[in-house]
Amino acid sequence: MCGRFELNSEFEDLPKVLKQDYPGGLDTKYETQNLIQPTDPVLVIKNEGKMKTTFMTWGFISPWAKDPFDKKIARPFNARSETVEEKKLFSGSWKYKRCLIPASGFFEKNYRIRKENYETFWLGGIWSKWTSPDGAEIESCCVLTTEPNDLIKPLHHRMPVVVTNGYEEKWTQHVKDSYELKGLQPIIKGWSPDGWVLEQINKQPSDQMSLF
Repeated sequence: MCGRFELNSEFEDLPKVLKQDYPGGLDTKYETQNLIQPTDPVLVIKNEGKMKTTFMTWGFISPWAKDPFDKKIARPFNARSETVEEKKLFSGSWKYKRCLIPASGFFEKNYRIRKENYETFWLGGIWSKWTSPDGAEIESCCVLTTEPNDLIKPLHHRMPVVVTNGYEEKWTQHVKDSYELKGLQPIIKGWSPDGWVLEQINKQPSDQMSLF
């Protein structure tokens, strides 16, 4: 489960791969964020032939939605990694549109979970592109979740998929078949709690439970 996270890293401390191809002006307009929540714009790395940094809306919009702004239609901000390949809403994105979302911490109850060294890490996600009849486009994403490790288990029955540094290209590139997809399983099975800390915070971010 990941319903709130932060990106407090300064621009110069962001991973180098994020700064290879990024929107013009990001280096001067970039600001740290103490609280990022669903429907907010988020920094994302995607791969459509090459890795590129862009902004997307956090909350998955179906590519075949008639009205992406219809509040009656769910826009999931999480997706279970165990079933993402089976669900019609997510399966195409799992094969061809996986993404990385930079974070410096995420929240569960009244705790912040972060690296001991405050290093930026990658939330593993999938993304979608919605196109209107007149050609306007909206890109959106959601964070994949997995079974909790020993650090997160006392707080919640789910935790976000965290992609290890060095796997950026493997995670985001297109795959040819289900065999190549299986090569991603070790990444989504979970991550070691070594080098991570739970940090109690005074003010609890408001809860928003995922339905997926």
